[in-house]
Amino acid sequence: MNPLTDVFFDLHRAGDPFVLYNAWDAASAAVFESVGVAALGTTSAGTAWTLGYPDGERVDQDELFAQIARIVRSTRLPVSADIEAGFGMSPEAAVRAVERTIAAGAVGANLEDFDSQTGDVISTEAHVARIRAVKARTEALGLPFFLNARTDILLHGLGPEETQVDRTIERLRAYAAAGADGVFAPGASEADVIAKLVAAVDKPLNILGGADTPSVPELARLGVARVSIGGSPMRRTLEVLRDITIELHDRGTFDYAREPAIPYRELNAMFPHH
Repeated sequence: MNPLTDVFFDLHRAGDPFVLYNAWDAASAAVFESVGVAALGTTSAGTAWTLGYPDGERVDQDELFAQIARIVRSTRLPVSADIEAGFGMSPEAAVRAVERTIAAGAVGANLEDFDSQTGDVISTEAHVARIRAVKARTEALGLPFFLNARTDILLHGLGPEETQVDRTIERLRAYAAAGADGVFAPGASEADVIAKLVAAVDKPLNILGGADTPSVPELARLGVARVSIGGSPMRRTLEVLRDITIELHDRGTFDYAREPAIPYRELNAMFPHH
């Protein structure tokens, strides 16, 4: 059993949320770890873009799981993988994706109910069957594995707006009852909505942090257990890279080099165990 699994499970405490820092490669994982964070996730968008693919389950799976394994090897922290919907909407596809996630060394994974092919969520019953199949498989293997069941109704604004919160709650309750270890509702950013989700489900609630999300101390007051940051750090990093490129391309100057940067020796020292 992965010794970091228990550490990861124990981090999930309602009202005492930890931030899951979503890495896209070994370097980003090393930088996150250097600050003293508790755990890492991967970002589906960030890893796909790093590998040269668009997001939305269009990445080559062999390359993706190799990248997850590379991130795991680069850190001493527990890593949870974003495997989107599991590269197929059947229970069998979800089980295969989780088996590959375990083989890569991750201690958990997000499994979402959004079908990128149709642009909509699958039925609650279909996702429940996937959750049950995954939990049955990990239990048969004797491997505790943190399955974070995610619904994307709020994230994509699916269906009538006035029903989105109630339908999200219905799904999260069903996913928790099916055996999910935690539930995830990206797109929930208003304090009253987050409070309703916390009160409605008896499993740790994961929120996606962003510009409109309450602060971590406020999320703690609301009873949240986990906060993911998704692909936003990578997108911000790439915006800095674009600014550097524009400066060089348009002006031919090197003013960007005057800005703060991690020194070479410090960055190189972040990889001592390889």
